[in-house]
Amino acid sequence: MSGMRAGGVHGAALVDRVIESVRPEPGRSMLSYLTVPWVEGGEPQPRPAEALAFPSGRPLSPSLRAWLAFDASLFTRHGWFGPDGALTPRPLDRLVADEVGQPWGELFGPVAARFPECFLLPGGSDSRRALVVTEPDSTGEYPILAIDVDDLPCAELMYPGFDVYLAANATVIDPAPGGGYSALLTDPVYGARMREHAKQLFGGATAIEYPFD
Repeated sequence: MSGMRAGGVHGAALVDRVIESVRPEPGRSMLSYLTVPWVEGGEPQPRPAEALAFPSGRPLSPSLRAWLAFDASLFTRHGWFGPDGALTPRPLDRLVADEVGQPWGELFGPVAARFPECFLLPGGSDSRRALVVTEPDSTGEYPILAIDVDDLPCAELMYPGFDVYLAANATVIDPAPGGGYSALLTDPVYGARMREHAKQLFGGATAIEYPFD
């Protein structure tokens, strides 16, 4: 059953399970369809979370702190840090423009102000994954969206936090039954957190689609 292999844990405790899974072979790919090593060069590069802050003033989530204590190379490779080592989020429209080009970025302009702090994560082929720093859920975690420009451009809730994103890619938890980006909405363990974010982000819906308003 989905979520049960990890015992229904969340946040830093769930990340600890992922680290246990990754530590024996940190250079292996975190994706089955694309080579993206969990740890660059196979040697973890921890970074003190205490020295980092989001420009908005929101705190780092428990799962981000736990993973940074193990390794920061995943974030470094995906543009999370500026030359001075500070966290450098991008608004949603700029992240889309940087990753898939125009005119796609411009199409997300009307909702960019709702998502001013976005961070790229690996995953998808035509789509992208982005952690968005908005109102955290009851565990202190920030949601991860799937950004898709195939057919109608959309931003859809995919994971309730970085903890569940890591655990799913490490197969520490089983994927929720069913298809679609928001399949975890029906998960018996993590579905409640998905619904928290859906309410906060989209008024109870799981996605927004073009034309955005």
